[in-house]
Amino acid sequence: MATEREVAVEVEPQTGISFPVTLDDGKLQLNCVCVRKKSMLGVGVKISTNGMYTDNEKLKDLLKSKIGAAPAKPTSQMYDLVIDSDVPMTIRMVIVFSGLTMNMVKKGMADNLATVIKKLNGGKKNDELSKTVLGPASDEIKLKPGSVLEFSRLPGHVLQTKVMGEMISKVESELLCRAFIHGYIGDDAQDKETKERYGMALLSLF
Repeated sequence: MATEREVAVEVEPQTGISFPVTLDDGKLQLNCVCVRKKSMLGVGVKISTNGMYTDNEKLKDLLKSKIGAAPAKPTSQMYDLVIDSDVPMTIRMVIVFSGLTMNMVKKGMADNLATVIKKLNGGKKNDELSKTVLGPASDEIKLKPGSVLEFSRLPGHVLQTKVMGEMISKVESELLCRAFIHGYIGDDAQDKETKERYGMALLSLF
């Protein structure tokens, strides 16, 4: 009896969480995996493990057409091309911290997005837009360790959010898409290690 072909995975060593190396029938490739930590009472607590996926074929074409030869190290231009583009991209977040609630995640994401949106929008606030990503999610959703949240930039500057496979929101907004990706690889990224690892993945595409 034939068995289904297993999908290759990459295991994040600090948490032991595995990520499939491709998503969406192989169209999106895993570029990097990192642990997101938050300081609590002076101690770095692991909050989630994040995997970043991109349509590398489209991304490769974009980078080569705009930059040409590979630079010696990741540049702001490279990151900005990804942020401003419409190349399909997914960030898979796997919860690690057992004390996390949906309300905490919603507030943290809305606050972070509000800051970035204001920066990218010429100093104009848009708090309503910042709440559209996880805002519709019920506070009753239990985020146990291993719970998966997926944020995908789709063609047409659409940001789609799923929690444990359930569609939460689908928002068409170029500003929101840019702000969301900026939070991961922009000039004031939330996690420098994630940005650096993604930058090295971009270099490898040349």
